[in-house]
Amino acid sequence: MPHDCVCGIIPPHMLQRLADSPEHRERALRTLALSEQLRATREVAGVLPRVQPRAGTGRRRAIYDARHQTTLPGVRVRDEGGKPIAGDVAVNEAYDYSGSTYDFFRQVYTRNSIDDRGLKLTSTVHFDVEYDNAFWNGQQMVYGDGDGTIFHRFTIALDVVAHELTHGVTQTEAQLVYRGQAGALNESMSDVFGSLVKQWARNETAAEADWLIGAGLFTAAITGVALRSMKAPGTAYDDPLLGTDPQPADMAHYVTMREDNGGVHVNSGIPNRAFYLAAVNIGGHAWEKAGMIWYRTLTTALSPTSDFQAAADETTAMAAALYGERSVERQAVIDAWRTVGVTPQSHPVTAGTARDETVTVWESL
Repeated sequence: MPHDCVCGIIPPHMLQRLADSPEHRERALRTLALSEQLRATREVAGVLPRVQPRAGTGRRRAIYDARHQTTLPGVRVRDEGGKPIAGDVAVNEAYDYSGSTYDFFRQVYTRNSIDDRGLKLTSTVHFDVEYDNAFWNGQQMVYGDGDGTIFHRFTIALDVVAHELTHGVTQTEAQLVYRGQAGALNESMSDVFGSLVKQWARNETAAEADWLIGAGLFTAAITGVALRSMKAPGTAYDDPLLGTDPQPADMAHYVTMREDNGGVHVNSGIPNRAFYLAAVNIGGHAWEKAGMIWYRTLTTALSPTSDFQAAADETTAMAAALYGERSVERQAVIDAWRTVGVTPQSHPVTAGTARDETVTVWESL
């Protein structure tokens, strides 16, 4: 099974665009090169036998400082329960936001850390010099400080931290391969739960949320509001340096490309919008029903090669299993996928799971 996830928040196409600029070329190329080194680490983590860690008892965090080097994890500077580090906001944000992500999965979905086995959440800040990315490398989080011209520090946004940690959830569960539609689903799942962690921390309803990924990451020099918009893919930025947000909002505009492992950061806009539409149509807090449907689908129904059609089929079936085949939740999921150009197909589900029934039926959608 392939395990070649380069799970960085900044997509390659954005860095390649920056490499076209003489002013930013060297830094962008270095970031891309370091990303390939992290890919190798991720591949090794994927093929080694999985070690079953001893279950933790609550949050367990460790923050390291790379001191602008590239050796991981670096020097340990803060442990669980330790006091904030004066004058180092990156350390404290990595600590606080990994804690918020842990709390979200524990309290909302009763998940015991990222791997559901009490994994310690390890983070390294101040990676390299002016490093323009944040990564889950298969074992831990890695954060650059940004260049200060285009990007701020990569610990600045809670949803960026939660996005990257969710790659660890996907790695443990569906193991979606990082290419093509499966890879775009992998990225989308991280955007979905990254956004939900932020909404949960702010106690926002689906209608109140901004549905932006990485808001606050750009400096004032960039014309853009975030890296991606789940509500309106393709509208997050339009800047002379970065170009125009290339994400499609539906299958009619699906992008076929070889770069970015077949466009995993680009075409993720399609399932992102499907989740947004389902969440706002269901209403209330998005993590409660829409999020539960997506979480249960990720952890019990998807396989490594699942595509958008499989995601549509399985989330629809899960909505029926959780809330009933005639429920507003199921219809919201169907309508959301249809709006983005994916029609859920007939699927066997256990009807009325929430009503303690056990009759298996076939749905016609």
